[in-house]
Amino acid sequence: MLQLLKLKQTKIGDYMNTKRLISLSLFLSMAIVLSIVESFIPSISVPGAKLGLANIITLVVLNIYGEKDAFLVVILRIVLVGLLRGITIGFFLSLSGGVFAFLLMVLFKRFKIFSIISISVMGSLGHSVGQIAMAIIILKTPQLVYYLPWVFLIAIPTGIFTGLVAKKFTEISKKAILI
Repeated sequence: MLQLLKLKQTKIGDYMNTKRLISLSLFLSMAIVLSIVESFIPSISVPGAKLGLANIITLVVLNIYGEKDAFLVVILRIVLVGLLRGITIGFFLSLSGGVFAFLLMVLFKRFKIFSIISISVMGSLGHSVGQIAMAIIILKTPQLVYYLPWVFLIAIPTGIFTGLVAKKFTEISKKAILI
């Protein structure tokens, strides 16, 4: 009888792991598609500025599954899109921006007083800082730091937008996944 109970527990555990893997794979796929689609949208007034649509998925995974899974989705998205589009300077800018954005989002989420919208804005600002820092290193042009205030003017409203969408998408996803 004890072995039968263990068997049932294993099957339930396997089901949950499979469900989690499938859900995370779908989120990763969505992030990749959003990233590629966004690359075809012209920059918003400031050259290089984007909406950060893939960040919506990062926020959703961070809120539903946690830091480790969200980090995995961020890194896999950046690497896979880099492999699809080519490893160029854009790959390194995306990697540095994505990692810095993720770190700031996790930091502010741990405070437990910030909304998903505030966390999104911090991610947007962090992405900008990470990209400009990497651009300064790669291009050996410290004057790029003066570009930061202009990028921040775009990062704040785009962070609010992605945060609002992520908030609604998190609610929908939790119901769909039955968490």
